[in-house]
Amino acid sequence: MKKQILIFGMVLISSMIYAQSNTDSLVRAGVNYHDSGQYDEAIEMYKKAIELEPNSPLIHYELSMTYMYSKDYKKSIEHSDKVIKINDEFLLEAYITKGSCLDYLGKTKESIKLLKKGVRKFGDHHLLYYNMGLAYYNARDLDNAEETIISAIKTNMNHTSSHLLLGFIMQEKNQRIQSLICLHYFLLLEPNSNRAKIAYKSLQEQSSGNVQKDKDKPNQINIVLDAGQTETEFGTAELMLSMLEASKSIEENKDKSEEELFVENTTSFFKVLGELNEDKNDGIWWDFYIPFFYDLAKSEHIEAYCYYISQSSNQIASDWIENNTIKMNKLSAWLARKE
Repeated sequence: MKKQILIFGMVLISSMIYAQSNTDSLVRAGVNYHDSGQYDEAIEMYKKAIELEPNSPLIHYELSMTYMYSKDYKKSIEHSDKVIKINDEFLLEAYITKGSCLDYLGKTKESIKLLKKGVRKFGDHHLLYYNMGLAYYNARDLDNAEETIISAIKTNMNHTSSHLLLGFIMQEKNQRIQSLICLHYFLLLEPNSNRAKIAYKSLQEQSSGNVQKDKDKPNQINIVLDAGQTETEFGTAELMLSMLEASKSIEENKDKSEEELFVENTTSFFKVLGELNEDKNDGIWWDFYIPFFYDLAKSEHIEAYCYYISQSSNQIASDWIENNTIKMNKLSAWLARKE
C-alpha cells in the first residue's frame, strides 16, 4: 500500500512538473510572438497556457497587454480585472493597463479614478502618474495634466515619456521656456528615435517662433511677444531667447553654420536661465531642470551635448559624433557624475 501511494505521489509530481514546463513554454512563445508584433499568435499561446493554469496572474497579465497592443481594449480590461481579482502578482501592472485601456475607450474619468486608487494602494509610481497625466492631457485638462506629469518626473527623473509629454503640455499652454527645457531633457535621454525627430522639430520651431522677418524690409527682424509670455518669472528668458534667434542674421554671424549657432545660442540660453535662478525661485523648473542645464552650459561639454541631441534630424551632427568620440566619452563621464 505504501509503495502504491509512493508511486501515485511520484506520478502526480511528474504530471505537475510536466504541466508547469508546458505552461512556461507556451508563455515564452507568447512573449516572443508579442515582441515581434504577432499579436494573434501570442494570444493563441496564452489561451492554451491559461487552460493549464486558469488562475495564473502572469498569463492573464500577458493576455491583457497583448489585447491592449492589438487594440482590443475591452478584452484587455477583462483580463486586467482577473489579475486584480486574483490579488497576487502583477497588480500594479494590471491597474496601469486597465487605466490606459479605459482612456483609449474614452472613459477618461473612470481611468483617472482607477489610477488615483492605484496611487493610494501602491504609493507613488511614475507610470501611474504618467498614465493619469496622459488621460488629463487627452481630456484637455492641461493644468491637472501638468501637475500630474511633474509628479511622475519627481518619482522617476529618467522617465523619457514624461519629459516629452510635459514639453507638449507646456507648449499648448504657451509657456515656451518650460516646454523647451523639457524637450531638451527628453532629447538628452532619447536622442535618436522617431519621437526625438518630433521633439527636435518642436524645439527648433519654438525657439524661432517669436521672431519674424518683415517682407517689405528683408533686413528688419521683429520680435513678437505677448503679455502672457513676458509677465512671468520667465519673461526675461523669453526676450533673451528671441534676441538670440534674431542675432543669427547679424553681420558677425553670417559665416557661422547652423550647428555652430545652435551651440552658441543654447549655451547663452542655459546661462541666462541659470542666472535668473539666483533669485531663488522654486518648482521643478528651478530645482531640477535649470540647475542641470546651467552646469552643462558652464562645462566644456555643451558642444558635444548640442550635437548629441541633434543627431536624429541632422546628418552633420551624426558625423560630428562619429568623429569626436573623445568629446562624447567625456560628456558621458560628466553625465554619469551628475546622476
